[in-house]
Amino acid sequence: MKKLSAVFAVVLSVLPLASLAQSWPQRPVKFILSLGPGSGADLGARLYADRLTKMWGQPVVVENRPGGDGVIAINAVIQAKDEHTLLWGPTANFVGHPYSLDKMPYDPNELVPVARVTGTVVTLAVPASMNVGSLKELLAAAKQKQGSLNWTTAVTMTDIILEGFLRTQGIEATQVRYKQPAEALNDLLSERIQLYSSAYAIVRAQAQSGKVKLLAVQARNRVPGLDLPTVSELGFPGLDFEGLVGIIAARSSNLPAAARDRIGADIKTASKEPAIAERLAATAQLNVPGDAAEFAQSIDEQKAQLAASAKQLGMKPKQ
Repeated sequence: MKKLSAVFAVVLSVLPLASLAQSWPQRPVKFILSLGPGSGADLGARLYADRLTKMWGQPVVVENRPGGDGVIAINAVIQAKDEHTLLWGPTANFVGHPYSLDKMPYDPNELVPVARVTGTVVTLAVPASMNVGSLKELLAAAKQKQGSLNWTTAVTMTDIILEGFLRTQGIEATQVRYKQPAEALNDLLSERIQLYSSAYAIVRAQAQSGKVKLLAVQARNRVPGLDLPTVSELGFPGLDFEGLVGIIAARSSNLPAAARDRIGADIKTASKEPAIAERLAATAQLNVPGDAAEFAQSIDEQKAQLAASAKQLGMKPKQ
């Protein structure tokens, strides 16, 4: 009898959590994106939003809040204090902030991992009109003619990695900043910038049309369907970068743990659908869903990678 009572007690204790997970969401869900339309994260967010709308029975909308290296979007989520407003985007934004911002405009403890969704494949692109045959050739030309290379990237972490790398190669170059990564594409085509480290989704169409030449992928491993060497294969492992895109909640929103678990589980379920997997592959986004714990571990690994790279370059967190 005591054993039976204990079983009932366990069941009763679980029921409220299960019920809570099923009751969330109670109204439309908003994914606030730190990047603009056309970015890899944007395409992935809209793809999942359509599927999650059907799964949750509530509209899931995507709102782009680019600018401020992700700070605008991050603060919008924190200030909303709403468990139905979540951040969707690259972790490279906030992982790099301690190195790029003199003063943190938000509390880092507010950022709570909810679900890992994709890995954005980042490529190194140059204007095809420059007739550059390889990354080694580009670097040799930039070293020979100091100050001739203008470059840009999409997020802080890739800023640090690429700037530090160029410095170790003895190359003086100029970084050009853009509010929205997609805007840099026009300047790449006109050769106002000569090197662009960005999500493949941004440069894909121009690369396929022959207007942009891709030199390498910054992922550690080759990307299926994309015939490009990795930077490590070319002898530049210091340029490795694993894009990491996921869903983040604000701690002050009090998103219930059961709801967080449901989001992670539903992302994994949706990721198995052929239409989603095929669409992600078409834009060179890696289909790597994970729950909150797996996402948190990936973020910790990314932080460790950046800290190690920064240390080698003599860079320290500003705060």
